[in-house]
Amino acid sequence: MEIQKITDSRGRLKEGMSLPDRCNVEEEGGCGVVGFACSIPVCGRNIFEPSIQMHNRGNGKGGGIAAVGFLPEQLGVSKDTLDECYMLQVALLDPTAREEVEKSCITPFMDIVSIAMLPTIDDFRTIGLEVKPPDVCRYFVRVKKDVLSHFIEENNFSGMELRRAEDEFIYQNTFKLNKQFYASLGEKRAFVLSHGRNMMILKVVGYAEQVVQYYRIEDFKAHVWIAHQRYPTKGRLWHPGGAHPFIGLNEALVHNGDFANYHSMTEYLASRNIQPLFLTDTEVSVLVFDLLSRTYGYPLEYIIEALAPTTELDFDRLPVEKQRIYRHIQSVHAHGSPDGPWFFIIAKNDAENKRFQLIGITDTAMLRPQVFALQEGEIQIAIIGSEKQANDAILHNLSKEDKRFHLVADKYWNARGGSYTDGGAFIFTLEDNGSDQKKLVCTDKFGRIIQINTDQKHTDLTISIQTPQQADSIRRNLVNGSVAEVFNYIRNNIKDWDYNTFRWVCGEMVEIAGKADGDRVGVIEVLTLLNDQRYDTGTKKRSGILEIVKISLNNLFETIEDLTANNDGSYRLIDFKRRDTLRPPKGNEQILVINSHDFTPEGEDCDSHLIVTAYQMGWKRFICYGYLGQRFCGCGLGSNTNGVRIDIYDSSGDYIASGIDGLEIYIHGNAQDQLGQIMKSGKLVIYGDVGQTFMYGAKGGSVYILGNAAGRPLINAVGKPRVLINGTCLDFLAESFMAGDPLNGGGFVILNGIEFDDHSQIIDQPTPYSGSNLFSLASGGAIYARDPHKKLVNAQLNGGEFVPFTRDDWQLILPYLQENERLFGISVERLLAVDGIRKEPEQVYRKIRPAGRKVLVEMEEED
Repeated sequence: MEIQKITDSRGRLKEGMSLPDRCNVEEEGGCGVVGFACSIPVCGRNIFEPSIQMHNRGNGKGGGIAAVGFLPEQLGVSKDTLDECYMLQVALLDPTAREEVEKSCITPFMDIVSIAMLPTIDDFRTIGLEVKPPDVCRYFVRVKKDVLSHFIEENNFSGMELRRAEDEFIYQNTFKLNKQFYASLGEKRAFVLSHGRNMMILKVVGYAEQVVQYYRIEDFKAHVWIAHQRYPTKGRLWHPGGAHPFIGLNEALVHNGDFANYHSMTEYLASRNIQPLFLTDTEVSVLVFDLLSRTYGYPLEYIIEALAPTTELDFDRLPVEKQRIYRHIQSVHAHGSPDGPWFFIIAKNDAENKRFQLIGITDTAMLRPQVFALQEGEIQIAIIGSEKQANDAILHNLSKEDKRFHLVADKYWNARGGSYTDGGAFIFTLEDNGSDQKKLVCTDKFGRIIQINTDQKHTDLTISIQTPQQADSIRRNLVNGSVAEVFNYIRNNIKDWDYNTFRWVCGEMVEIAGKADGDRVGVIEVLTLLNDQRYDTGTKKRSGILEIVKISLNNLFETIEDLTANNDGSYRLIDFKRRDTLRPPKGNEQILVINSHDFTPEGEDCDSHLIVTAYQMGWKRFICYGYLGQRFCGCGLGSNTNGVRIDIYDSSGDYIASGIDGLEIYIHGNAQDQLGQIMKSGKLVIYGDVGQTFMYGAKGGSVYILGNAAGRPLINAVGKPRVLINGTCLDFLAESFMAGDPLNGGGFVILNGIEFDDHSQIIDQPTPYSGSNLFSLASGGAIYARDPHKKLVNAQLNGGEFVPFTRDDWQLILPYLQENERLFGISVERLLAVDGIRKEPEQVYRKIRPAGRKVLVEMEEED
């Protein structure tokens, strides 16, 4: 009954209003979104750097931030005021409107506990803004008791919890204010940025980081921050009201994507007396979220199901009772489910349960990139972003001001939208635990906790390195062995070493590298092996070891002489400031080391352009480090580039190796999206995971991936690409694959379905492939899946079929498995071991090929 009463009470709000027309689309949205939740409050400057690094996902016409969980002293109020009062922030597009806004929508209805204008810089143009951001007035308010009593009586809310009624009054009052002073199709004088408790939203016609600068919140602290780059794909004018985030009540939502059913969603909302005012798909998203959460009282799992419904095989694999519930949710709310590529990040103050939340939800089609990250330790932090490099930027920035943060997350992963495995959503909840810090808990859609091994500890880089007792013995092994011997020595001993010993070892190797050019070659190789290979680190976190190795490699690269040096070394260093010194190689010079840190992500000042110029001058070996999401590395070198090799370290960006023809690229860590597109030939090796739409339209080449691939790899690939994925793929692997007959020169994919445990032991994933679309609509090529327990089923093959795995198939893939062993240390014998017993190849691997014409016709008839 309360639900109906609330929806009925909103009917008066939209009197005289009609459904909004579908808005013209300015540009397809490829937005940059990022957010993090931390067990301690951290400064706004830490959302600044990842926003800058995603400029190429923005157009400068709309940027915004939201924050949740503040320190009361920053705001000049008591803790009780911060927790209990609504933090109403009004954007004054017309500064003269303030008095009228207050008289008509605030002072008659609210008790104002505190009021303040947000401080700003003096001149908006000094930070590159073209449009002056609105003045913002912040009010801490409660609804007057007599006003609330009248509201309850007028709407027949008797018996309703007072706070729930007050929430609804705030919501409706905001609508009235926006309707009167904003009116999307009319005059725009003021609008409500946010009105929730212990949360705020700020936005400008500009970039997200300019919000931080203009409103001077670099040092303002919060537990949860989210940011958005670009501008809504639907929205008539470029003005701050149309930028993200958008509010529900106590939540703020940012969105990357575009809806095909915007009008349908407005009809769904209209049937529940909810009227959008800002005419963007992001606005309707948060209105649906608020409806399901606050009005209907759904638990978060059911809200996510309504937004991103579980379908196909994933639905069939749910427990029967959950199927019953989900079927009902879908039947009621399908009309309001966003259709189209989208990814949401939500910052929420769950005020009733006294906790803050950061939520990431991806759509079932998985057409927008997303990366989750988690770091445990003395301080806990969770991060969600469009790009891994943005997640890394947050950690780098935080570690500069507080060494309890580390450069490498303990875990990175992607979500599979609408899945029975994780539901395509993860929730990071900050709860009180009786101390100054909050406790961060990560769960998936179904409430399952995502845990990091707590038996392994992080390093403390503030502690000075001490010479270990066994220093002489270690030094002899470092100096006298080959690369393989030194690496094996360290790998065999690192489990028993403490962090201090390992740091000392890495420091010794960097010192050795400075003594002779030949030593430098060996040390780079050893440190790279320590970065790339898997080995047992004992009680030390792998992320801690990687942090030390990355710092050591960067320190070593920084010692390399630049292009003005006159010695006969084989390495030469160049960076952005010295890019004009680029020249052809001379004498023994062979390897150009590029510090990519200050190069732009794309365009003429991107390091990828410098590589093209250097190649044309005669350079063929490149090491690129200091990456902050720079794109297109390896692109534009032209045809027949055999003999060229590029090694990439740190946080690389999108489109690497796209269109390459002959060259080799080695990515020493996780890779991002759209790699290897229209690749013709050559070799790509990824010592980690790879992102969305990998090898789209590829025609050839050999590719090896240590970890997992995200959604939609090898779509529309043709010719003879040969790809080995040691992990799994989210879904839509090799859709519309057109790669001929693999036994006659065509292409194929090897899918091993393995992963590593906390001690780097190889284990099988629960299934080699959990998605519902494997080899869909393929007309050529094959997939060789390591599936000894026959977990893959025909229902996953939309146009494919299982056929016998023959000796010819084994002879075809064996050389690739052997190269995989050389690259990653994953032995062929281990892959053939099932439950500790060695099996024959045909007992371990299964072959999937395109179904014949007859089978396709039968499938169509069955449908």
